[in-house]
Amino acid sequence: MSTPPFVETELARRFVAHVSGRGGVRAGDRIVVALSGGADSVTLLHLFRFALAEPALELSAAHVDHAMRPDSAEDARWVAELCRAWGVPLHQVRLDPAPPAEAEARHRRYEYLESVRRALAARWVVTAHHADDQAETVLFRILRGTGVAGLRGIRERRPPRLWRPLLPFTREELRAHAAANGLAWREDPTNRSPFARNVLRSRVLPEVEASVAPGARRALAGLARRAAADEAAWRSLEDELLRVAGLRAEEGGFSLDAAALGSRHPAVRARLLRGLAGRLGVVPSESGTGRAVEFTSAGTSGSSISLGGGLTLRRELDRLHLVSGAAPPPDEEATISEPSAGASEARVGGARFRVRWALGAEAVEPGDAHRSAFRCADLRFPLTVRGWRPGDRVRLEYGSKKLKKVFLEARVPPGERHRVAVLADAAGTVLWVPGVIRSADARPTTHDQALTIWIIHAQPD
Repeated sequence: MSTPPFVETELARRFVAHVSGRGGVRAGDRIVVALSGGADSVTLLHLFRFALAEPALELSAAHVDHAMRPDSAEDARWVAELCRAWGVPLHQVRLDPAPPAEAEARHRRYEYLESVRRALAARWVVTAHHADDQAETVLFRILRGTGVAGLRGIRERRPPRLWRPLLPFTREELRAHAAANGLAWREDPTNRSPFARNVLRSRVLPEVEASVAPGARRALAGLARRAAADEAAWRSLEDELLRVAGLRAEEGGFSLDAAALGSRHPAVRARLLRGLAGRLGVVPSESGTGRAVEFTSAGTSGSSISLGGGLTLRRELDRLHLVSGAAPPPDEEATISEPSAGASEARVGGARFRVRWALGAEAVEPGDAHRSAFRCADLRFPLTVRGWRPGDRVRLEYGSKKLKKVFLEARVPPGERHRVAVLADAAGTVLWVPGVIRSADARPTTHDQALTIWIIHAQPD
Protein backbone atom coordinates (compact mmCIF):
# COMPACT_ATOMS: atom_id res chain seq x y z
CA MET A 1 0.00 0.00 0.00
CA SER A 2 1.59 3.27 -1.13
CA THR A 3 1.22 6.71 0.44
CA PRO A 4 -0.05 9.34 -2.05
CA PRO A 5 1.23 12.93 -1.83
CA PHE A 6 -0.64 15.02 0.70
CA VAL A 7 -3.15 17.45 -0.83
CA GLU A 8 -4.11 20.31 1.45
CA THR A 9 -7.86 20.83 1.45
CA GLU A 10 -10.14 23.41 3.04
CA LEU A 11 -11.08 20.75 5.57
CA ALA A 12 -7.41 20.15 6.42
CA ARG A 13 -6.84 23.87 7.05
CA ARG A 14 -9.91 24.13 9.29
CA PHE A 15 -9.03 20.91 11.08
CA VAL A 16 -5.53 22.16 11.93
CA ALA A 17 -6.95 25.41 13.31
CA HIS A 18 -9.57 23.51 15.31
CA VAL A 19 -7.30 20.95 16.99
CA SER A 20 -4.49 23.43 17.61
CA GLY A 21 -6.77 25.73 19.61
CA ARG A 22 -9.09 25.36 22.60
CA GLY A 23 -6.64 23.19 24.53
CA GLY A 24 -6.55 20.55 21.81
CA VAL A 25 -3.02 19.40 21.03
CA ARG A 26 0.40 20.66 21.99
CA ALA A 27 3.88 19.87 20.77
CA GLY A 28 4.98 16.48 22.03
CA ASP A 29 1.47 15.23 22.83
CA ARG A 30 0.85 11.53 22.42
CA ILE A 31 -2.37 10.83 20.55
CA VAL A 32 -4.13 7.49 20.00
CA VAL A 33 -6.41 7.41 16.94
CA ALA A 34 -9.26 4.88 17.08
CA LEU A 35 -8.97 3.26 13.64
CA SER A 36 -11.75 0.97 12.45
CA GLY A 37 -10.63 1.07 8.81
CA GLY A 38 -13.79 2.88 7.69
CA ALA A 39 -13.75 6.12 5.71
CA ASP A 40 -14.16 8.42 8.69
CA SER A 41 -11.42 6.94 10.88
CA VAL A 42 -9.00 6.64 7.93
CA THR A 43 -9.57 10.32 7.15
CA LEU A 44 -9.05 11.23 10.81
CA LEU A 45 -5.75 9.34 10.91
CA HIS A 46 -4.68 10.97 7.62
CA LEU A 47 -5.39 14.45 9.00
CA PHE A 48 -3.41 13.84 12.17
CA ARG A 49 -0.56 12.14 10.29
CA PHE A 50 -0.12 14.49 7.32
CA ALA A 51 -2.03 17.75 7.91
CA LEU A 52 -0.52 18.52 11.31
CA ALA A 53 3.07 19.43 10.53
CA GLU A 54 3.03 21.56 13.69
CA PRO A 55 2.84 20.89 16.52
CA ALA A 56 4.87 17.68 16.36
CA LEU A 57 2.91 14.79 17.86
CA GLU A 58 3.61 11.21 18.89
CA LEU A 59 0.87 9.44 16.94
CA SER A 60 -0.38 5.88 17.38
CA ALA A 61 -3.44 4.00 16.15
CA ALA A 62 -5.59 1.38 17.90
CA HIS A 63 -7.86 -1.15 16.21
CA VAL A 64 -10.38 -3.50 17.83
CA ASP A 65 -11.43 -6.59 15.88
CA HIS A 66 -14.79 -7.40 17.46
CA ALA A 67 -14.88 -10.80 15.72
CA MET A 68 -18.60 -10.26 15.07
CA ARG A 69 -18.31 -10.60 11.25
CA PRO A 70 -16.63 -13.35 9.22
CA ASP A 71 -14.43 -10.82 7.38
CA SER A 72 -13.40 -8.75 10.41
CA ALA A 73 -9.90 -10.29 10.38
CA GLU A 74 -9.46 -8.91 6.85
CA ASP A 75 -10.22 -5.44 8.18
CA ALA A 76 -7.55 -5.90 10.85
CA ARG A 77 -4.95 -6.96 8.26
CA TRP A 78 -5.86 -4.03 6.00
CA VAL A 79 -5.54 -1.57 8.90
CA ALA A 80 -2.13 -3.01 9.80
CA GLU A 81 -0.93 -2.54 6.20
CA LEU A 82 -2.21 1.04 6.14
CA CYS A 83 -0.38 1.90 9.36
CA ARG A 84 2.86 0.37 8.06
CA ALA A 85 2.58 2.44 4.88
CA TRP A 86 1.95 5.64 6.85
CA GLY A 87 4.54 4.94 9.52
CA VAL A 88 2.07 4.91 12.39
CA PRO A 89 2.54 2.43 15.28
CA LEU A 90 -0.54 0.22 15.59
CA HIS A 91 -2.04 -1.52 18.63
CA GLN A 92 -4.56 -4.26 17.85
CA VAL A 93 -6.72 -6.72 19.73
CA ARG A 94 -9.21 -9.40 18.64
CA LEU A 95 -12.01 -9.88 21.14
CA ASP A 96 -12.47 -13.43 22.35
CA PRO A 97 -15.20 -14.33 22.85
CA ALA A 98 -16.95 -12.02 20.43
CA PRO A 99 -19.40 -9.62 22.08
CA PRO A 100 -23.02 -10.82 21.84
CA ALA A 101 -24.39 -7.35 21.05
CA GLU A 102 -23.30 -3.90 19.90
CA ALA A 103 -23.64 -2.37 23.37
CA GLU A 104 -21.12 -4.84 24.80
CA ALA A 105 -18.87 -4.36 21.77
CA ARG A 106 -18.88 -0.62 22.31
CA HIS A 107 -18.05 -0.98 26.00
CA ARG A 108 -15.13 -3.33 25.33
CA ARG A 109 -13.88 -1.18 22.46
CA TYR A 110 -13.66 1.94 24.61
CA GLU A 111 -12.14 -0.07 27.44
CA TYR A 112 -9.36 -1.25 25.10
CA LEU A 113 -8.79 2.22 23.67
CA GLU A 114 -8.42 3.63 27.17
CA SER A 115 -6.01 0.83 28.12
CA VAL A 116 -3.82 1.72 25.12
CA ARG A 117 -3.91 5.39 26.08
CA ARG A 118 -2.83 4.58 29.60
CA ALA A 119 -0.07 2.22 28.47
CA LEU A 120 1.34 4.94 26.20
CA ALA A 121 0.66 7.77 28.67
CA ALA A 122 -1.14 9.49 25.79
CA ARG A 123 -3.05 12.71 26.25
CA TRP A 124 -6.04 11.80 24.09
CA VAL A 125 -7.89 8.96 22.45
CA VAL A 126 -9.54 10.50 19.38
CA THR A 127 -12.50 9.05 17.49
CA ALA A 128 -13.99 9.98 14.13
CA HIS A 129 -17.53 11.00 15.10
CA HIS A 130 -18.56 13.92 12.88
CA ALA A 131 -21.39 16.41 12.41
CA ASP A 132 -23.62 13.93 10.54
CA ASP A 133 -23.28 11.45 13.41
CA GLN A 134 -24.30 14.28 15.70
CA ALA A 135 -27.36 15.08 13.57
CA GLU A 136 -28.44 11.43 13.51
CA THR A 137 -28.01 11.15 17.28
CA VAL A 138 -30.07 14.27 17.98
CA LEU A 139 -32.86 13.23 15.59
CA PHE A 140 -32.93 9.72 17.07
CA ARG A 141 -33.27 11.16 20.57
CA ILE A 142 -35.95 13.62 19.51
CA LEU A 143 -37.99 10.78 18.04
CA ARG A 144 -37.65 8.88 21.30
CA GLY A 145 -38.85 11.89 23.30
CA THR A 146 -35.64 13.11 24.90
CA GLY A 147 -35.45 16.04 27.28
CA VAL A 148 -33.30 19.14 26.75
CA ALA A 149 -30.18 17.42 28.11
CA GLY A 150 -30.52 14.70 25.48
CA LEU A 151 -30.45 17.30 22.72
CA ARG A 152 -26.76 17.85 23.50
CA GLY A 153 -26.10 14.71 21.48
CA ILE A 154 -22.54 13.45 21.35
CA ARG A 155 -20.14 15.28 23.64
CA GLU A 156 -16.92 16.47 22.01
CA ARG A 157 -14.91 15.46 25.07
CA ARG A 158 -15.67 12.79 27.61
CA PRO A 159 -13.79 11.59 30.67
CA PRO A 160 -11.24 10.34 31.14
CA ARG A 161 -9.46 11.54 27.95
CA LEU A 162 -11.73 10.90 24.93
CA TRP A 163 -11.91 13.57 22.23
CA ARG A 164 -14.02 13.75 19.05
CA PRO A 165 -12.27 16.47 17.02
CA LEU A 166 -14.31 15.92 13.83
CA LEU A 167 -17.68 16.92 15.32
CA PRO A 168 -17.60 20.37 13.62
CA PHE A 169 -17.15 18.76 10.16
CA THR A 170 -19.61 16.99 7.90
CA ARG A 171 -19.39 13.59 6.21
CA GLU A 172 -19.39 15.40 2.86
CA GLU A 173 -16.31 17.42 3.85
CA LEU A 174 -14.53 14.30 5.06
CA ARG A 175 -15.28 12.45 1.81
CA ALA A 176 -14.07 15.41 -0.25
CA HIS A 177 -10.75 15.37 1.63
CA ALA A 178 -10.47 11.60 1.19
CA ALA A 179 -11.13 11.87 -2.55
CA ALA A 180 -8.62 14.70 -3.01
CA ASN A 181 -5.96 12.60 -1.29
CA GLY A 182 -6.82 9.29 -2.95
CA LEU A 183 -7.66 7.55 0.31
CA ALA A 184 -9.07 4.03 0.40
CA TRP A 185 -10.99 2.39 3.23
CA ARG A 186 -12.96 -0.68 4.25
CA GLU A 187 -16.75 -0.70 4.00
CA ASP A 188 -18.62 -2.19 6.96
CA PRO A 189 -21.54 -4.25 5.53
CA THR A 190 -23.54 -3.75 8.75
CA ASN A 191 -23.97 -0.09 7.71
CA ARG A 192 -26.50 -1.36 5.16
CA SER A 193 -28.54 -3.28 7.73
CA PRO A 194 -32.00 -1.88 8.59
CA PHE A 195 -31.02 -0.73 12.08
CA ALA A 196 -32.61 2.47 13.39
CA ARG A 197 -29.50 4.62 12.96
CA ASN A 198 -28.90 3.28 9.43
CA VAL A 199 -32.52 4.03 8.47
CA LEU A 200 -32.13 7.61 9.69
CA ARG A 201 -28.83 7.98 7.83
CA SER A 202 -29.79 6.41 4.51
CA ARG A 203 -33.51 7.16 4.20
CA VAL A 204 -35.03 9.61 6.69
CA LEU A 205 -32.47 12.43 6.69
CA PRO A 206 -31.95 12.40 2.90
CA GLU A 207 -35.73 12.58 2.39
CA VAL A 208 -36.07 15.39 4.96
CA GLU A 209 -33.30 17.38 3.28
CA ALA A 210 -34.79 16.77 -0.16
CA SER A 211 -38.41 17.57 0.71
CA VAL A 212 -38.63 19.50 3.99
CA ALA A 213 -35.45 21.23 5.18
CA PRO A 214 -32.38 21.30 2.91
CA GLY A 215 -30.02 22.06 5.81
CA ALA A 216 -31.48 19.55 8.28
CA ARG A 217 -28.18 17.91 9.22
CA ARG A 218 -26.44 21.20 9.95
CA ALA A 219 -29.52 22.47 11.80
CA LEU A 220 -29.60 19.38 14.03
CA ALA A 221 -25.89 19.66 14.75
CA GLY A 222 -26.41 23.34 15.58
CA LEU A 223 -29.26 22.39 17.90
CA ALA A 224 -26.87 20.07 19.74
CA ARG A 225 -24.36 22.89 20.21
CA ARG A 226 -27.00 25.26 21.55
CA ALA A 227 -28.47 22.60 23.84
CA ALA A 228 -25.00 21.84 25.19
CA ALA A 229 -24.41 25.53 25.90
CA ASP A 230 -27.81 25.86 27.61
CA GLU A 231 -27.22 22.73 29.68
CA ALA A 232 -23.78 24.01 30.74
CA ALA A 233 -25.38 27.32 31.73
CA TRP A 234 -27.97 25.49 33.82
CA ARG A 235 -25.33 23.34 35.50
CA SER A 236 -23.37 26.46 36.41
CA LEU A 237 -26.42 27.79 38.27
CA GLU A 238 -27.79 24.58 39.79
CA ASP A 239 -25.68 24.49 42.96
CA GLU A 240 -26.39 28.15 43.67
CA LEU A 241 -30.13 27.64 43.18
CA LEU A 242 -30.06 24.65 45.51
CA ARG A 243 -28.13 26.65 48.10
CA VAL A 244 -30.69 29.44 47.97
CA ALA A 245 -33.41 26.80 48.29
CA GLY A 246 -31.84 25.68 51.57
CA LEU A 247 -30.46 22.32 50.43
CA ARG A 248 -29.36 19.98 53.21
CA ALA A 249 -27.95 16.48 52.80
CA GLU A 250 -29.69 14.01 55.10
CA GLU A 251 -29.60 10.30 55.73
CA GLY A 252 -31.15 8.70 52.68
CA GLY A 253 -31.62 11.90 50.70
CA PHE A 254 -31.99 15.67 50.84
CA SER A 255 -34.25 18.38 52.19
CA LEU A 256 -35.17 21.84 50.88
CA ASP A 257 -36.88 24.93 52.24
CA ALA A 258 -40.44 24.59 50.97
CA ALA A 259 -41.11 28.32 50.60
CA ALA A 260 -37.80 29.03 48.86
CA LEU A 261 -38.30 26.19 46.38
CA GLY A 262 -41.97 27.04 45.86
CA SER A 263 -41.10 30.59 44.84
CA ARG A 264 -39.32 29.31 41.74
CA HIS A 265 -40.88 28.77 38.32
CA PRO A 266 -42.34 25.23 38.03
CA ALA A 267 -39.81 24.34 35.35
CA VAL A 268 -36.95 25.35 37.66
CA ARG A 269 -38.47 23.30 40.47
CA ALA A 270 -38.72 20.34 38.11
CA ARG A 271 -35.05 20.58 37.11
CA LEU A 272 -33.87 20.90 40.70
CA LEU A 273 -35.93 17.94 41.91
CA ARG A 274 -34.87 15.74 38.98
CA GLY A 275 -31.25 16.63 39.59
CA LEU A 276 -31.49 15.66 43.26
CA ALA A 277 -33.33 12.46 42.37
CA GLY A 278 -30.52 11.63 39.98
CA ARG A 279 -28.02 11.97 42.81
CA LEU A 280 -30.06 9.31 44.62
CA GLY A 281 -29.86 7.00 41.62
CA VAL A 282 -33.44 7.55 40.41
CA VAL A 283 -34.66 9.30 37.26
CA PRO A 284 -38.34 10.16 37.78
CA SER A 285 -40.73 9.82 34.88
CA GLU A 286 -42.33 12.90 33.35
CA SER A 287 -45.52 12.21 35.30
CA GLY A 288 -43.54 11.63 38.50
CA THR A 289 -41.75 14.94 38.04
CA GLY A 290 -45.09 16.67 37.44
CA ARG A 291 -46.52 15.23 40.67
CA ALA A 292 -43.43 16.36 42.56
CA VAL A 293 -43.74 19.93 41.28
CA GLU A 294 -47.44 20.03 42.16
CA PHE A 295 -46.67 18.69 45.64
CA THR A 296 -44.17 21.49 46.28
CA SER A 297 -47.12 23.90 46.09
CA ALA A 298 -49.99 21.83 47.49
CA GLY A 299 -48.40 19.33 49.89
CA THR A 300 -49.24 19.84 53.56
CA SER A 301 -47.09 19.03 56.57
CA GLY A 302 -47.14 15.30 57.27
CA SER A 303 -48.15 14.33 53.73
CA SER A 304 -46.02 12.54 51.16
CA ILE A 305 -46.09 11.13 47.63
CA SER A 306 -44.22 8.35 45.86
CA LEU A 307 -42.23 9.31 42.77
CA GLY A 308 -41.37 5.76 41.74
CA GLY A 309 -38.11 3.86 42.07
CA GLY A 310 -38.44 3.90 45.85
CA LEU A 311 -38.25 7.69 45.92
CA THR A 312 -40.52 9.62 48.29
CA LEU A 313 -41.18 13.35 48.59
CA ARG A 314 -42.69 14.40 51.91
CA ARG A 315 -43.49 17.67 53.67
CA GLU A 316 -42.49 18.17 57.30
CA LEU A 317 -43.39 21.64 58.60
CA ASP A 318 -41.48 24.12 56.44
CA ARG A 319 -39.20 21.61 54.70
CA LEU A 320 -39.52 19.17 51.81
CA HIS A 321 -37.65 15.88 52.13
CA LEU A 322 -36.66 13.86 49.07
CA VAL A 323 -35.55 10.41 50.25
CA SER A 324 -34.85 7.04 48.73
CA GLY A 325 -36.58 4.24 50.58
CA ALA A 326 -35.95 1.54 48.03
CA ALA A 327 -33.95 -1.36 49.37
CA PRO A 328 -30.92 -1.68 47.08
CA PRO A 329 -29.77 -5.09 45.90
CA PRO A 330 -27.53 -6.80 48.44
CA ASP A 331 -23.88 -5.79 48.30
CA GLU A 332 -21.55 -8.11 46.42
CA GLU A 333 -17.88 -7.92 47.30
CA ALA A 334 -15.02 -8.39 44.83
CA THR A 335 -12.02 -10.34 46.12
CA ILE A 336 -8.41 -10.08 45.01
CA SER A 337 -6.89 -13.25 46.44
CA GLU A 338 -3.28 -12.92 45.26
CA PRO A 339 -0.86 -10.62 43.40
CA SER A 340 -1.71 -11.60 39.83
CA ALA A 341 -3.99 -10.38 37.04
CA GLY A 342 -7.75 -10.64 37.11
CA ALA A 343 -11.13 -8.95 36.93
CA SER A 344 -14.36 -9.00 38.88
CA GLU A 345 -17.38 -6.89 39.77
CA ALA A 346 -18.65 -5.46 43.02
CA ARG A 347 -22.04 -4.04 43.99
CA VAL A 348 -22.13 -1.41 46.71
CA GLY A 349 -25.37 0.22 47.81
CA GLY A 350 -26.94 -0.68 44.47
CA ALA A 351 -24.06 0.84 42.46
CA ARG A 352 -22.04 -1.53 40.29
CA PHE A 353 -18.25 -1.31 39.94
CA ARG A 354 -15.87 -3.00 37.52
CA VAL A 355 -12.72 -4.14 39.29
CA ARG A 356 -9.54 -5.07 37.44
CA TRP A 357 -6.00 -5.72 38.65
CA ALA A 358 -2.62 -6.51 37.12
CA LEU A 359 1.01 -6.72 38.17
CA GLY A 360 3.10 -3.67 37.38
CA ALA A 361 2.81 -0.07 38.49
CA GLU A 362 1.71 2.56 35.99
CA ALA A 363 2.08 6.29 36.50
CA VAL A 364 -1.20 7.70 37.77
CA GLU A 365 -2.20 10.97 36.16
CA PRO A 366 -3.34 13.83 38.39
CA GLY A 367 -7.02 13.49 39.06
CA ASP A 368 -7.08 9.81 38.05
CA ALA A 369 -9.69 8.65 40.53
CA HIS A 370 -10.07 5.11 39.23
CA ARG A 371 -6.62 3.56 39.54
CA SER A 372 -3.96 3.10 42.18
CA ALA A 373 -0.81 0.99 42.60
CA PHE A 374 0.28 -0.86 45.75
CA ARG A 375 3.55 -2.48 46.85
CA CYS A 376 2.89 -6.22 46.82
CA ALA A 377 5.20 -6.96 49.74
CA ASP A 378 3.10 -4.77 52.05
CA LEU A 379 -0.31 -6.14 51.07
CA ARG A 380 -2.26 -8.56 53.26
CA PHE A 381 -4.34 -10.73 50.95
CA PRO A 382 -7.11 -11.24 50.20
CA LEU A 383 -8.03 -7.68 49.31
CA THR A 384 -11.71 -6.80 49.18
CA VAL A 385 -13.72 -4.16 47.31
CA ARG A 386 -16.77 -3.45 49.48
CA GLY A 387 -18.90 -0.70 50.95
CA TRP A 388 -17.69 1.43 53.85
CA ARG A 389 -18.54 0.36 57.38
CA PRO A 390 -18.94 2.35 60.62
CA GLY A 391 -15.56 2.47 62.29
CA ASP A 392 -13.56 2.22 59.05
CA ARG A 393 -10.33 4.19 59.28
CA VAL A 394 -7.64 5.09 56.77
CA ARG A 395 -3.98 5.63 57.67
CA LEU A 396 -2.44 8.91 56.48
CA GLU A 397 1.09 10.27 56.78
CA TYR A 398 0.21 12.05 60.02
CA GLY A 399 -1.94 9.32 61.59
CA SER A 400 -5.26 7.63 60.96
CA LYS A 401 -8.69 9.15 60.36
CA LYS A 402 -12.23 7.82 60.35
CA LEU A 403 -13.77 7.53 56.90
CA LYS A 404 -16.85 9.30 58.22
CA LYS A 405 -14.72 12.40 58.81
CA VAL A 406 -12.96 11.94 55.46
CA PHE A 407 -16.35 11.90 53.71
CA LEU A 408 -17.39 15.03 55.56
CA GLU A 409 -14.20 16.86 54.51
CA ALA A 410 -14.55 15.62 50.92
CA ARG A 411 -18.19 16.82 50.89
CA VAL A 412 -19.58 13.36 50.11
CA PRO A 413 -23.29 13.72 51.01
CA PRO A 414 -24.54 11.31 53.71
CA GLY A 415 -27.12 9.96 51.28
CA GLU A 416 -24.41 8.90 48.84
CA ARG A 417 -21.85 7.36 51.19
CA HIS A 418 -23.43 3.91 51.18
CA ARG A 419 -22.67 3.75 47.43
CA VAL A 420 -18.95 4.50 47.80
CA ALA A 421 -16.55 1.62 47.05
CA VAL A 422 -13.72 0.89 49.50
CA LEU A 423 -10.60 -1.26 49.01
CA ALA A 424 -9.62 -3.02 52.25
CA ASP A 425 -7.03 -5.66 53.11
CA ALA A 426 -7.46 -8.95 54.99
CA ALA A 427 -7.31 -7.15 58.34
CA GLY A 428 -10.05 -4.72 57.32
CA THR A 429 -7.64 -1.80 56.94
CA VAL A 430 -8.84 0.68 54.29
CA LEU A 431 -6.25 1.15 51.56
CA TRP A 432 -8.16 3.26 49.06
CA VAL A 433 -11.46 5.01 48.42
CA PRO A 434 -11.44 5.87 44.68
CA GLY A 435 -12.02 9.52 44.05
CA VAL A 436 -11.81 10.33 47.77
CA ILE A 437 -8.58 9.22 49.49
CA ARG A 438 -5.57 6.88 49.23
CA SER A 439 -3.96 5.36 52.32
CA ALA A 440 -0.30 5.99 53.08
CA ASP A 441 0.15 2.20 53.21
CA ALA A 442 1.84 0.12 50.49
CA ARG A 443 2.99 2.97 48.30
CA PRO A 444 5.36 1.48 45.69
CA THR A 445 8.65 2.87 44.44
CA THR A 446 10.14 2.24 41.03
CA HIS A 447 12.04 -0.79 42.37
CA ASP A 448 9.08 -2.56 43.98
CA GLN A 449 6.84 -5.21 42.52
CA ALA A 450 3.47 -3.49 42.43
CA LEU A 451 -0.16 -4.40 41.91
CA THR A 452 -2.23 -1.88 39.95
CA ILE A 453 -5.96 -1.90 40.68
CA TRP A 454 -8.79 -0.23 38.75
CA ILE A 455 -12.19 0.39 40.39
CA ILE A 456 -14.60 2.03 37.95
CA HIS A 457 -18.28 2.88 38.37
CA ALA A 458 -20.05 0.72 35.79
CA GLN A 459 -23.04 2.99 35.18
CA PRO A 460 -22.97 5.40 32.16
CA ASP A 461 -21.17 8.85 32.67
